Amino acid sequence: MGKLFVIMGKSATGKDSLYQEIVKRHPELQEIVSYTTRPIRAGETYGKEYFFVSKEEMHEMREQGKLIECRKYDTVHGPWFYFTADDGQIDLKADKKYILISTLEGYEKLQSFYGIENIVPIYIEVDDLVRLERALVREKLQKSPCAQELCRRFMADEEDFDKEKLKMAGIERRIRNDDFDEAVENIEKLISNIG
Repeated sequence: MGKLFVIMGKSATGKDSLYQEIVKRHPELQEIVSYTTRPIRAGETYGKEYFFVSKEEMHEMREQGKLIECRKYDTVHGPWFYFTADDGQIDLKADKKYILISTLEGYEKLQSFYGIENIVPIYIEVDDLVRLERALVREKLQKSPCAQELCRRFMADEEDFDKEKLKMAGIERRIRNDDFDEAVENIEKLISNIG
């Protein structure tokens, strides 16, 4: 039976960088690409970070029963949706290991869809001031930087990843990303120890 590793954490914890390093080092991991209706950011590529789709395309997938989980964020630019689709990327009957980035809410819905025994959480954390510094650097690189959206994301994460919510979801293991190489090593240990 396959396993699905779900990397999650608040914004600017380094999830994307850790994910990219892990998949580079472990080509046996099948990358799962999620979908979003938000605009593509500088440096992103369609089909790599996300499948960037229109709201109409998302609604079509919903009507076809392909949405496993879907999250809506009311941003300063309007509503953005992020979702995982039952689009053939994941087949847990195969003896493969899959990996994707999601949220706590997405993780819980993936558990419901695929079964709790098949989903392995990888929760990444960093001190809040470090997150703010990283988020500010990233935002300045955007075509139209928006401090208001950066602040909205930061505050939303405080609610979305509340300690009680993490506890209720069974997230006990946490990987600190204060030292990138150490964080990668800890993720690798976790993945290699799960059969």
